[in-house]
Amino acid sequence: MFRRLLAVLVTLGVILFAGWMTLKREDIPYEQLEAIYANADSRYLQFDDDMRVHFRDVGPRDAPAIFLVHGFSASLHTWEPWVNNLKRDYRVISLDLPGHGLSRCIDNSEIGPAQFVETINRVANTLEIERFTLAGNSMGGSAAWNYALAHPERLDGLVLVDAAGWPRTEEEGESRSMIFRLLEIDLARRVMKDLDLSSLIRGGLENSFGDPSFVTDEMVERYATLARAPCHRAALLQLVSGRGERTEATPELLGEIKTPTLVMHGELDNLIPSVHGEQFAAAIPGSKLILYPGVGHLPQEEIAELSAGDLRAFLSTEVYGVRNEALQAITSPAP
Repeated sequence: MFRRLLAVLVTLGVILFAGWMTLKREDIPYEQLEAIYANADSRYLQFDDDMRVHFRDVGPRDAPAIFLVHGFSASLHTWEPWVNNLKRDYRVISLDLPGHGLSRCIDNSEIGPAQFVETINRVANTLEIERFTLAGNSMGGSAAWNYALAHPERLDGLVLVDAAGWPRTEEEGESRSMIFRLLEIDLARRVMKDLDLSSLIRGGLENSFGDPSFVTDEMVERYATLARAPCHRAALLQLVSGRGERTEATPELLGEIKTPTLVMHGELDNLIPSVHGEQFAAAIPGSKLILYPGVGHLPQEEIAELSAGDLRAFLSTEVYGVRNEALQAITSPAP
């Protein structure tokens, strides 16, 4: 009996190992990824010989500047619809956070909001942009409001798009997609670290849109391929593990933000419930809230023209309109 059970266990182990080997995928060199996903607008901020951050800088050099920061496992590509809309009238800087897109990992043991805030600041300093509007989606939204707290003197405006940061209730945690729930388990992270996760990525992306038909084979391939950059899978797993310093949003903390703020949130967001958007808007003094019926976690892609139009209206009335009025008052001759 024991021998039979042992034989069954060995056979099962062989099958699982064979399946793991079949799905195992090696890293893809950055040079190969850059040949596919970089373009003529791509620039790189060199931290040292091995560490650099990928960003794009488009639009008139003398126009008001807007920084765009993506979410977990995404890249600056998520902002392309907004970039195409805004670059006629604004200087638009989109960047890949460390461990994402075409950016190298800086220090995976330190990856998180503080590192992201420092990265945004270094890009702004390198480009010699003193003041700008900062927009962030999901994890990038968390980086954005953390930046607003750390460097309020640098910001003209703050835009939180389905932003992360509020503590989840138990019910909210259970409603997340399978890939995020699996990756919270240490053993699952170790097993899945080197595997082809395209099928799980597709499910996660489809769960991110109110209309799953927005998910294309090209989008799934981009997410899966960029995750195979050297050290990226380890970075993503480190973020999912919840290790490292994290600042949770509270009304008291966010009440310190005085920057003009726009909060956008899809009402069908399955990753970060729309009630979190309402909490951000309630906590940040004077902020404006826009909820989008039928829209999921990525309004900048799912309703690109509508959301970009709302952003333009906010910038022209609440941010740069106010600043222009102040400048005009200063420079106008006395009656």
